Parts: sequence; structure tokens; C-alpha cells
Amino acid sequence: MVHPLQPTTDILIAELGELGFESFVENESGVQAYIQKAEWYEDIVDGIQLLDNPNFSIDFQIKEIAQENWNATWEHNFDPIRIDDRCEVRAPFHPRSDVEYDIVIEPKMSFGTGHHETTHMMLQHILDHDMKHVSVLDMGCGTGVLAILASMKGAARVDAIDIDNWCYLNAMENIERNNCDTIKVYEGDAALLGKNRYDVILANINRNILLEDIHIYAKCLAKKGVLFLSGFYTEDLEKITEKCGEQGLTYEKNLKNNNWVAVKYVT
Repeated sequence: MVHPLQPTTDILIAELGELGFESFVENESGVQAYIQKAEWYEDIVDGIQLLDNPNFSIDFQIKEIAQENWNATWEHNFDPIRIDDRCEVRAPFHPRSDVEYDIVIEPKMSFGTGHHETTHMMLQHILDHDMKHVSVLDMGCGTGVLAILASMKGAARVDAIDIDNWCYLNAMENIERNNCDTIKVYEGDAALLGKNRYDVILANINRNILLEDIHIYAKCLAKKGVLFLSGFYTEDLEKITEKCGEQGLTYEKNLKNNNWVAVKYVT
């Protein structure tokens, strides 16, 4: 936890992002920055210039956070999420509503309930895109919610991949729960993709992984393919778009919500 004032916060977030921090939550006292335990080392912040700048007074604390049981949090706090009056994401204990796409998700310890801005916007992109008879990749699938909606919209084949074992298992449970037999789930990262080709690739991950793997996604896109990306802030849009441009991908449009952005690129 660090406690800088603006505009120092934005600069600090940018520097932390370069070091591998994946997500940030700003509040009245500063910003909370999160990094995977495997990526953390004791002197990781020593290279941040702002911490040694005499013009600023910044203090920080380090805390290891236990893996949260999202299932318990879900049952305690969750209300169904409705997207554009066409899709609803709900828990098994919620009654079904009269919507075109009814998705039942039990997250357990996975990310992807529709509550977070990035998931919500990616669901909007899927609703707006013709998924009939296409092949789809959901990279970093979490609960599998994006893959499920793509399947419900008529995708012929959907591959869902996540590096975390609990996400892999949870996605399989949710896919079975929603009777989506066109989806296959795999445990791993972009190295699994090989020479696979997809008409649509969905990747709602963090900025650093996206920048590292965009070249792989580009190689896996079929002719006239579409890449939907989210998991990063508006200020990262230029960098993401530049990286996509280097791979022959053209920016088409984006959605924004609370400084988060979800972007559509085409080949």
C-alpha cells in the first residue's frame, strides 16, 4: 500500500506496471498494487525513482493476501448482472429471468462474474459480434463466462485456457452447468496454442501478459479474424494498440468503464 497524491499516483502505477504488478485500486489514501507471489522479490521496488525523489514523501506496506474463496463472497454479496437487457449472469440460487442469454456461474476461486468492468465490457463486445459458426479462443478464461456466452451465441468451437488449476476446474464445472458442449477447457498458457487458428480471440488478462503474448494471438488469428482485449487501463491503450499494430492488427473500437478499457482489433 502506497500513499501518494495525484499526479504522482499515475506515474507510480505506470512504474509498478513495468515491474510486473497486475492490478491497481486507487482510494482516498493512495493506491493498492497487486502482484503474483511468484513474481515478487524483496527489493522489487528499489528501482522506482519516485520512492527516492526528495520532492515526494511516499510510504508503503507489503502484505501477502491469502487466496480468497470467491464462492463465499459471491453468495454473500452477489446480485445478478444484466448486460444490455440481453444477457444475465447469475448464481445457481438466483431465479431465471426472461433474457436471451441466461448464464449460471459459480466462481469459487476464479475471476469472471461480470461484476468487474473488464468482464462486463467483454460480454458487451461478444453480444455485439456475430459468433455463429466461428472458432473462438478465450485466453485466461477464469470462470469461463466469456466462452460460455460465445458458445450460446452459436460459436462452432471454443477453446478456453487458463494457467491456474482452480480456474481450469471451475471453468469446466460452469461449462457443464450451462450445457455448452462446444467448449473445451485446457490448463496452461499461450504456449498451448501452437498452430491453432481462431476467428475470434478473447483475452481479458493484465497488461503485461497481453504485451508479451499479442504476437502469439496475431499468429493464431484466421484471415479476417477479430481480437478482443481487456484487463488494462485507458492510459495503456496507446501501448497496446501500438503492439497490435506491429503485428498487423488494426484498431476498430473500444468500450470504457471507470478508466478500464476493452478493445476490438481486426486483421
